[in-house]
Amino acid sequence: MKSAISSTTTLLSSKNLSLKLHLNHSPFSRLPSSLFRSKSNTHFPSLLLRNNSTHNQKSQIHTPIMASSFMPEQARAPPALPLPVPPVAKFKIGLCQLSVTADKERNIAHARKAIEEAAAKGAKLVMLPEIWNSPYSNDSFPVYAEDIDAGGEASPSTTMLSEAARLLKITIVGGSIPERSGDRLYNTCCVFDSDGKLKAKHRKIHLFDIDIPGKITFIESKTLTAGETPTIVDTEVGRIGIGICYDIRFQELAIIYAARGAHLICYPGAFNMTTGPLHWELLQRARY
Repeated sequence: MKSAISSTTTLLSSKNLSLKLHLNHSPFSRLPSSLFRSKSNTHFPSLLLRNNSTHNQKSQIHTPIMASSFMPEQARAPPALPLPVPPVAKFKIGLCQLSVTADKERNIAHARKAIEEAAAKGAKLVMLPEIWNSPYSNDSFPVYAEDIDAGGEASPSTTMLSEAARLLKITIVGGSIPERSGDRLYNTCCVFDSDGKLKAKHRKIHLFDIDIPGKITFIESKTLTAGETPTIVDTEVGRIGIGICYDIRFQELAIIYAARGAHLICYPGAFNMTTGPLHWELLQRARY
């Protein structure tokens, strides 16, 4: 039978047995391959045992053997990393659901009020929804986009988030806003600590392109560029992995965050009412 495997490296050999590492594509290929390649450009492995004995060729039977039967330490490699100790054992999370208008200043003021109300009720982590400062449309993204790296007047939305986090002494996962960076637009989430400092910036990796005839058509990639990097950040309430809306559909991102010791994964979203009800609760349980 022909093999689709492109290269093979011998890990272990003895008189009668060799352990082979086969390099092939993994389900992680749905995320950009640059996230997973090492300097040698290898992909995730699968293991195969092969019997190399030449004795009694006529009666030889090739039987796969579980690696754990003779090398349990190799079967568990790489070893699980100990999870970091959460800085706090218990805290409140404020999830702000906002109604967005075409008035950007009003959207920013509304979001700030919601953050302040959540903090007043004891929330130490406050989270906003996806694209909370702009209507959710390809026509609006270029108009409402902000230069987050420039800050100040070039990004009034993140300036407000920074001030609110600093004054209220809370951590904010700032939903997402359209970000302008050079000639590209991104769907970007910013995380601020209680000093008002920008701790992390996540650009939505999986853009939402959908066409259901007679129901919904939306091609996010017409105006937005996909992010390329998973985002995990240490905050005062714990280690947080960030995704945005459609990112939740892809389990590999959550697997990466779990492997890196995330205590919490946040997915600010703006689900539509056609496909959303079929997915949001189910996918939250699946990523738990």
